[in-house]
Amino acid sequence: MWNKLLAQLVTALVRSGSLTVHLPNGEVVRGGDGRAPHVTLRLHDKRLPRHLILNPELRLGEAYMDEGLTIDNDDVRGLLTIIVRNFQNGNLPWYQLVARNLRIAKRRWDQWIPKTSARKNAHHHYDISTPFYYLFLDEDKQYTCSYFRDPSMTLEEAQIAKKKHLAGKLLIKPGMKVLDIGSGWGGLAITLAKDYGAHVVGVTLSTEQLEAARARAIEAGVADKVEFRLQDYRDVTEKFDRIVSVGMLEHVGQPQYSTYFRKIEDNLTDDGIALVHFIGRTSGPGNLSPWFQKYIFPGGYTPALSEVLREIEKTSLEQADIEVWRTHYDRTLWEWLQRFEARLDEVRAMGYDERFIRMWRYYLIASELSLSDMPHVLFHVQLQKHQTTVPITRDYLYVDGATQPRSAFPSEDDMPDMKAAE
Repeated sequence: MWNKLLAQLVTALVRSGSLTVHLPNGEVVRGGDGRAPHVTLRLHDKRLPRHLILNPELRLGEAYMDEGLTIDNDDVRGLLTIIVRNFQNGNLPWYQLVARNLRIAKRRWDQWIPKTSARKNAHHHYDISTPFYYLFLDEDKQYTCSYFRDPSMTLEEAQIAKKKHLAGKLLIKPGMKVLDIGSGWGGLAITLAKDYGAHVVGVTLSTEQLEAARARAIEAGVADKVEFRLQDYRDVTEKFDRIVSVGMLEHVGQPQYSTYFRKIEDNLTDDGIALVHFIGRTSGPGNLSPWFQKYIFPGGYTPALSEVLREIEKTSLEQADIEVWRTHYDRTLWEWLQRFEARLDEVRAMGYDERFIRMWRYYLIASELSLSDMPHVLFHVQLQKHQTTVPITRDYLYVDGATQPRSAFPSEDDMPDMKAAE
């Protein structure tokens, strides 16, 4: 029965692209229109058809990690491209739609994140080990979306451009006190102190990040201007001239948005500016994939803009500007993947096994495709308490006359073999 149901799922889902599935009983199922990508999937575990029917989003990634299935030529990108594009076209049987709606309905329970859970969630992802992350991040250890003002930029240049853009929106003056919520490995806080003269408090729940950030501040000569704390954002009590939150909202959990924005309201001075940088949805509210919830970001969620604005509107904060970055994050993830794949021998030397490598490959490719082929973008929401705290045009951000690219990826003429490099 389960083999038959899986065969029906493949033919119902895959209308574009070409997917060939070898079932454990020897049967071969084909779906699609014969066009690229051409992907062959081989199932080795007899229990897998049942698992894939009952929870495909979790079990597909799990089976790839555990080698319950293999993909010819290890074409993870091809397989996920077929699935994502057909999913976006609505090619799901009714029972899969019901299951997805049930997951969305229970998301408030999944995303209820008290302080103890927040610490565990941060430890799960960010305390893997700092040297591991340093293998594929840029020189400043930025683990968030970069800003490709020019498609020819390197990852390092694009991350510098990101920090400059953030600092520009914050309108920082020397001596200002800045709160960095979710300060990571400290790169942004150190830049704001060193290049802009700010006094920065960075809060994180990752012990690995805290240790590395403190060491980096000493090395950069700004330890007297930057204080890194192992502290939940809910426990910060001081007032700040500026508040910045980069890649943090995705970890807050939708039920805590009211608390999160009220904390920004309480911690921001009357003439202050806050900037919240986060991955969000251009569609309506949804839920994070159960595979991502289990293996990558427990409690994570990428919100619809409507969910964010609804909570901001309950505070005295006003939206000064909302900017949308498109294609910048998928390019960033592509760059991370290339660096990760190029240094697998070093990953193995750190003690990580092949299952871990497959998990991270799946994570990076799935994340890239969620930004390129699904309704996900990067939002900047700039907040103030008075209508004219922030300049009334964006001209102040582009005083050097730089233009913005149509895409973060170079054109085929500029770099024809970019995707083929994998």
